[in-house]
Amino acid sequence: MSTSLTGVATLETRLEGGGTTVVPYLTGGFPTMAIFKEALQSLSTGSIAVEIGIPFSDPMADGATIQESSRAALEAGATLGSIVAAIEGLAPLSAELIIMSYLNPILAFGPDELMPRLGAAGVAALVVPDLPLEESGELGQAARESGIGLVQLVSPVTDPDRLATVASASEGFTYAVTMTGTTGGRADIGYQVTGYLDRVRAVSRPPVLAGFGVRTVEQVHVLGQHCDGVIVGSALVEVLAAGDDPVAFIEELRK
Repeated sequence: MSTSLTGVATLETRLEGGGTTVVPYLTGGFPTMAIFKEALQSLSTGSIAVEIGIPFSDPMADGATIQESSRAALEAGATLGSIVAAIEGLAPLSAELIIMSYLNPILAFGPDELMPRLGAAGVAALVVPDLPLEESGELGQAARESGIGLVQLVSPVTDPDRLATVASASEGFTYAVTMTGTTGGRADIGYQVTGYLDRVRAVSRPPVLAGFGVRTVEQVHVLGQHCDGVIVGSALVEVLAAGDDPVAFIEELRK
């Protein structure tokens, strides 16, 4: 097992600890399972949390970079089961783990079997981008029974009333998408985005993490004044694809 059971409450407490949290995102099994495990261990040192994306054949919310990493991981044999087994086999990690998966792999695996394994492996939160809040009751209950929070996503075009409903129901953190469309672009950090993050923060029960298009120190600095942290995905996946040092890249963003 990778870490002792801490659960969603610990994740929320750590994210509320002050400062701007930078959460690295890794595609499970990319570029190889061995490199993924090494990167996960390395990035966990000094990180409050690390998000792990489960490769999927139709990742509708992901841009070209993460789509390609997902394709490569699937072709190399990565599955939800193999990624969970890899996490279970690691030495204890200091970071809380977040799993991002589309719904189909979870249903195919079986939530009643999956959630206890994730919880025991140190997973504190689950992001399912294609699962609406209104349809999340059964999975959310299974996750909570294993100490895992079901994260809800909002975007700049979310209706104010729905924003309040979704953000108050989120567990672990509220995932504030910084732009419409898919991941991988460069977020345009203007007053529209910062004002939107302020609105999310005003109605969100848990901390707020911003994601999609975060690539630079300047973006982290500006966004961090309006949320509790940022998730860095496509830019980090590109670093791994190039064979460069993921820890050095994340540490540069934290400056």
